[in-house]
Amino acid sequence: MTPPELAALREQIDQGDRELLRLLQRRVKLARQVGEVKRAQGLPIYVPEREADLLEARRAEAETLGVSPDLAEDVLRRCMRESYVQESGHSLGVRPGLRVVVVGGAGRLGRRFVQAFRESGYEVAVLERGDWDRAAELVAGAGLVLVSVPIHDTAAVIAALPPLPPGCLLADLTSVKAAPMQAMLAAHAGPVLGLHPMFGPDVLTFAKEVTVFCRGRGEPGEVDWLLEQLRLWGLRLHPAQPEEHDRHMGLIQAMRHATAYAYGLNLCREGPQLNELLALSSPIYRLELMMVGRLFAQDPELYYDIIQSQRQHLDLIRDYHATLADVIELLEGQDRDAFADRFREVQEFFGPLGEQFLGESRVMLAQSKDRVG
Repeated sequence: MTPPELAALREQIDQGDRELLRLLQRRVKLARQVGEVKRAQGLPIYVPEREADLLEARRAEAETLGVSPDLAEDVLRRCMRESYVQESGHSLGVRPGLRVVVVGGAGRLGRRFVQAFRESGYEVAVLERGDWDRAAELVAGAGLVLVSVPIHDTAAVIAALPPLPPGCLLADLTSVKAAPMQAMLAAHAGPVLGLHPMFGPDVLTFAKEVTVFCRGRGEPGEVDWLLEQLRLWGLRLHPAQPEEHDRHMGLIQAMRHATAYAYGLNLCREGPQLNELLALSSPIYRLELMMVGRLFAQDPELYYDIIQSQRQHLDLIRDYHATLADVIELLEGQDRDAFADRFREVQEFFGPLGEQFLGESRVMLAQSKDRVG
C-alpha cells in the first residue's frame, strides 16, 4: 500500500505535469503563430543564432533556479523541434507562382518537395514515367525542373528531357553529383544546380537538415533564389564540388551502408533472438542495432544503387575489408601493445572531436535509454 505522504507528493507531481502540458499546448499555439509571421515576413524557419542565444539564456536561468541546465536544454530542444514541425508549411515562396516541374514527383522524396513548393505558393506539376508523351507540354513555361528519380535512372532521364525554357533552372536531388551534373550541363544550356538532400522522405520537417549543393551554370540571380528557398524551409546548405562530394559520400554513405548490410546479414545468419539481444543491450548497442535495423526496413534497391553508384566505392569497401583482416590478425596474435598503438593512432586522428563526440553521444544515449520501457 502506498504511504499517504508519498501519494500526496505524487499527486502534486501529477498536477505539475498537467500544468506543464498546458504550457506545452500554449507554446505549440505560439509556434504556429510564429510560423505565420515568418511566412508573412519571408523569414527562415530555422535561425541558428536565435536558437543558440535562447539556449544559453535559459541554461543560465535554470542554474539560478537550481534546475539542471542540461535538463532545461533537453526539454527546450525537444520543444524547439516540435516548433519547427508546427512552423513547417508556413514558408513564403521566394518566387511564388513560378512553375515548378518535379520529375519523379510521385516518389517519396519527390512528394516531399512537391508538397513544400505547393505550400510556398508555387505552381507545381509532376512528370512521371507515363507522362513522357506530354513532357514538352509539362515543362513549357517552367522556371524550375527538379529531377528526383533513382540513381541508376538519373542520367538517362535527364538526357530524355525535352528542351527547357532558356531561363529555366535545371536541378536534381541525386545522392551522387558528378555524373548527374555532367548530364544536366549537356542537356540544358541554361542554369544548372546539383542538390543532395542528406535526409530521407520520413523526416518530420526540413528544419536543420543538411543539403549539399553544387553550382553548375548560371548567374546568381538565376540560381540563388532556389538556395534561398531551401534556407527559408530551414535547410542547412553546404557547398561542394561534384567530385569532392562523391569522394566524401563514398565514406559517409557507401562504406557505412555496406558495413551495415554485412553486419545485418551476418546477424541474420547467426540467428539470435533479437528481443533477447535488445533486453541485454546497453543503450549504445541498442542504437547501433537500431541503425542496422533501420536500413533493412527500407528499400534494398536504394542502398544497392548508393553503394554501386561509383566504381571507387568498391575500392573503399575492399580497403575496409583489408583493414578488418589486419584487425583479425592482430587479435589472433594476442598483441595487446599493437592493438593499443593502433587505437592511439585513431585517437590522434579524431583529436578534439573525440571528446566532442563523447559528450554528444552521452546525450543521445540518455535519450535512447529514456524510451526503453
